[in-house]
Amino acid sequence: MSNSRIKTPCIGLCSTVYGDLVCRGCKRFHHEVVNWNLYDDAEKRAVWQRLESLLVQVVAAKLEVFDPQRLRSQLEQRQIRFVERQSPYCWAYQLIARGARMIQQLDAYGIALLPEFRDSPLPLLRDAIDREYFLLSEAHYERYIAPRFLIEGVEQRV
Repeated sequence: MSNSRIKTPCIGLCSTVYGDLVCRGCKRFHHEVVNWNLYDDAEKRAVWQRLESLLVQVVAAKLEVFDPQRLRSQLEQRQIRFVERQSPYCWAYQLIARGARMIQQLDAYGIALLPEFRDSPLPLLRDAIDREYFLLSEAHYERYIAPRFLIEGVEQRV
């Protein structure tokens, strides 16, 4: 599947419409969701890179991609969307997110769970990855973005 088909990180589960500052679906910040179509390529790339680095951090702590070519082939064969230029660890997440209930043997996909997660059912592992990914995104927002907005808000009132 071509990465040109994926123009936005949105997965159709937006929680920013309910007031979340970080979307529980795509993990973008509220202002990124709202302004996405106004962003230039560099701004979009920066968002994609942050999302990728956080997701890779979470996924690589739980599994190993030992055969990226096999994983890619399986994703294409099963028509699971993935961003080609991203890390195979992001591809692995897409596989697990879409097929956690159907996958019997991860090694057939070029993936192996790390020893401490081998007894975890894939749907529970998928949910744990998603929760941790959200918490990291939220922490990133609180640490690096929220203080800037607070400072800008004070400066505007002065």
